Amino acid sequence: MPSSDAIVYVIDDEAPIRDSLAMLLRSVGLASMLFPDAPSFLAAAPWRDHACVIGDVRMPGMSGLELQDEMRKRGSALPVIIVTGHGDIGMAVRAMKNGAADFIEKPFNGQVLLDAVHRALAQAAAPAASAVVSTERDREVLERRIASLSPREREVMALVAEGLPNKSVATRLDLSTRTVEVHRAKVMEKMGARSLAELVRMNIAAG
Repeated sequence: MPSSDAIVYVIDDEAPIRDSLAMLLRSVGLASMLFPDAPSFLAAAPWRDHACVIGDVRMPGMSGLELQDEMRKRGSALPVIIVTGHGDIGMAVRAMKNGAADFIEKPFNGQVLLDAVHRALAQAAAPAASAVVSTERDREVLERRIASLSPREREVMALVAEGLPNKSVATRLDLSTRTVEVHRAKVMEKMGARSLAELVRMNIAAG
């Protein structure tokens, strides 16, 4: 559980969404600061160490990907959670490869978003030494899970983790969409992935 000094920076061009996110965060005791776009957030530069950012992958003036780039240029390592529409999954995957902590698909479940926020805040607060130990332990588990996949399941995992929809994966591998759906379900089960974002993280970690 994050400490009371944690803060979440919410960046969205729609005021009702900003307000609803602030209310959701407040319901679990998390403070927030709201911004209508990425440039206004960067202009304020309010960054604290124990914080994270929630931003849409598509925003007026500056996209989520461009925001990540600019934050890195300014020396900020704050975790960024990308909110994405179904058609923007490929962009969200690129955002994660670019260092985003997570991505959440619209319409999102409140608890799913809160879980992502808590993970991001823990990432922001975690000492480097404990993070290394966790990474080593996680890598052993990850390697065992990947070894349990069949060659076809590995192919499906790689394409799904690139953000391709089932139909595109089916075309690429010359399979039926139904067969891809079955393989995808098996991959999620064997990898212990509860969401596409989690599977993407695993695929990135596996190299």
